[in-house]
Amino acid sequence: MPTSVESPQRITLLGATGSIGQSTLDVLARHPSRYRVYALTAHRKVDALAALCQTWQPEVAVVATASDAQRLQELLRDGAAATTVRYGAQALADVAAAPAVDTVMAAIVGAAGLLPTLAAVRAGKRVLLANKEALVMSGAIFMEAVAEHGATLLPIDSEHNAIFQCLPNGTPVSLTATGIDSLVLTASGGPFLQASAAELAAVTPAQAVKHPNWSMGQKISVDSATLMNKGLELIEACWLFSATPDQVEVVVHPQSVIHSMVRYADGSVLAQMGQPDMRTPIAHALAWPERISSGVAALDFTRMGSLSFEAPDSTRFPCLRLAREAICAGGTWPCVLNAANEVAVAAFLAGELSFQGIAEVIEAVMQQMPVRPASELATILSADQEARACATRYIAAQSALASD
Repeated sequence: MPTSVESPQRITLLGATGSIGQSTLDVLARHPSRYRVYALTAHRKVDALAALCQTWQPEVAVVATASDAQRLQELLRDGAAATTVRYGAQALADVAAAPAVDTVMAAIVGAAGLLPTLAAVRAGKRVLLANKEALVMSGAIFMEAVAEHGATLLPIDSEHNAIFQCLPNGTPVSLTATGIDSLVLTASGGPFLQASAAELAAVTPAQAVKHPNWSMGQKISVDSATLMNKGLELIEACWLFSATPDQVEVVVHPQSVIHSMVRYADGSVLAQMGQPDMRTPIAHALAWPERISSGVAALDFTRMGSLSFEAPDSTRFPCLRLAREAICAGGTWPCVLNAANEVAVAAFLAGELSFQGIAEVIEAVMQQMPVRPASELATILSADQEARACATRYIAAQSALASD
């Protein structure tokens, strides 16, 4: 039903200062009668969060530490006096599950987003999922919680949102029962699609974060460059749409106009198209099942040019292969894959690891950590920490060898 002016949706935005957070606020600003911001959270970007609080006047703002909270309170002393400042993991979970909240935008990058997103699900919220790691790490537990608590889960990643839009009734219980043969995730290929192995060996962080089509944060930009982002999306698609790994294809589409496709048993292929702008899936999920303006320009088909497609190269970009191996093995391996990747990407961005070293670290950690059942959240969190420690040790050992 349409949201009335008298009862706007109240939004908690987890990760307000990131690219998804900024795009979400842009959409919300276009529909002031439909939405109110209840809470804004950031990690350590206190100044940026203070500016947002002064504009949006949320009831609660959450940061990482007590010192961050003290600084935020000082910055808000005159501009947003009505905002309560909190800090820490429990505060994140509290604003995600608060009774006053209708919708939670889960846009915290990485494993840090798992627990507050899960708190929103367990509170039965409408959850707009931009944090793919929540499903990568704990897919079975997460989806069981969605069903048990009656949460509404709507995908924000452009690829999964595209698939959602191309399905007959949203998320199916079974693809084959819905007449679907497969899901096709499109990948831009990142900035190094045509790079040789020698060129990949010399890639710098500054080059890796310059995506040719999308405006994203540093970590996601590097994941796109290695194709790990597509690997994580493959795992996410399996959980979101009850698909087996064999039912999820990946095709490289450099123009980023078709965001993903669904193949049907009768030979039809439905594709969702649009500008490479995250405000489109955000607006779609915010208003679903309605449609609202996102501020995104319409596609001009007369100026679009050709659309091309090719198979991904798993030799030059092994991260996609590793992700497929992880979801096929199941258990804790997707969590291990994600944790090792986060550590490796951070090391690459810090200049401590080569671009090609990212995949080497991930594969080494996966080989060292056996697959364990992932039926308990404690097991998943333990595997996450163990994989991070293992990746850190491996990077340090490789660095020591290189310096000898």
